[in-house]
Amino acid sequence: MTQAVSLDLGSRSYRIEIEAGLISSTPKLIAPFLRRQRVYILTDEVVEALYVDDLSSILVEAGIEVAYLALPSGEAEKNWSNLIRSVEWLLDQQVERNDLVIALGGGVIGDLAGFAAAILRRGVNYIQIPTTLLAQVDSSVGGKTGINSTQGKNLIGAFHQPSLVLIDVDTLDSLPERQLLAGYGEVAKYGLLGDEEFFWWLEENGPAFASGDEDARIRAIEWSVTTKAQVVEEDEREGDRRVLLNLGHTFGHALETATGYSSRLLHGEGVTIGCALAFELSARLGLGNREAPQRVRRHFDRMGLKSRLSDIPGDLPSAETLISLMWQDKKVVDGRLRFVLPHGIGATFVTDEVPQAELMGLLNDHLGAKL
Repeated sequence: MTQAVSLDLGSRSYRIEIEAGLISSTPKLIAPFLRRQRVYILTDEVVEALYVDDLSSILVEAGIEVAYLALPSGEAEKNWSNLIRSVEWLLDQQVERNDLVIALGGGVIGDLAGFAAAILRRGVNYIQIPTTLLAQVDSSVGGKTGINSTQGKNLIGAFHQPSLVLIDVDTLDSLPERQLLAGYGEVAKYGLLGDEEFFWWLEENGPAFASGDEDARIRAIEWSVTTKAQVVEEDEREGDRRVLLNLGHTFGHALETATGYSSRLLHGEGVTIGCALAFELSARLGLGNREAPQRVRRHFDRMGLKSRLSDIPGDLPSAETLISLMWQDKKVVDGRLRFVLPHGIGATFVTDEVPQAELMGLLNDHLGAKL
């Protein structure tokens, strides 16, 4: 089963191809974007061992020269040091503006490689071949690239759209269960923020997705990517509508920063915990359906997802410290902290009118439960 989603941005439009075994078709699919028969792959050391040899062989057999750089893996590696290393390596390779950089890996590599392509020679072409579920349904689509700072996540970056996104669902088979479930958190987010029908579908089909059903995976990825593409078409640079895609992220990014971008908390886990907290906060404020938080947590629990601060191993900072980290969130405007909150499943809105006392109370209640 093959699916394709188009993202219409005028001269910067591109397609997202979704299929099992798609990596084998890479030479044919990238041919329209090759000015010369040479590509530059940025990847990480985990993905290198899994896919670089096969992809390189496929490309070389098609007459395409390959050079690649493998960076250390992990969210903490999405930093200045590895950005500089990537840019200098590409310059050493004498990459030209019309050449093609391939981001092969998860969200860290996609964001970092995309940022390197954005700033190199004022913009080099690149394509995304995402190998994790989280990258396939979220970070590979939409052109947001960047690195982390000690001050917060994704605070340094640029908008730079890829020329093509190739999603090979077979790569999900190589993911550890924890990585797959973390990515599923981003899938569920699309149903929670704007499509209750999709969330109903996930409640029924989520277990099949997790157990490896190919049709269920392609359907869920295509549904997620379609939702994101529609939002990006309306609001490419996150002026208003695209902010809704950050449901759960104000909490989640603060928690990732607090845990040092470490293996204690994966990005998708931060998102699921953040989504659960957003639903609870909205209900406490009288803005959201009071039954929705239980329904969300029930599905997360059934799927084995993290949804509570107590699910994060180790100590967490105080509520005051977590809130101070939220003030570095990209959604802060005119000195006001904004949240994406739900009226109910599939209906979200943006507000900057969350009382500090209510936010503090929510966090202190969950931090107390962790003790």
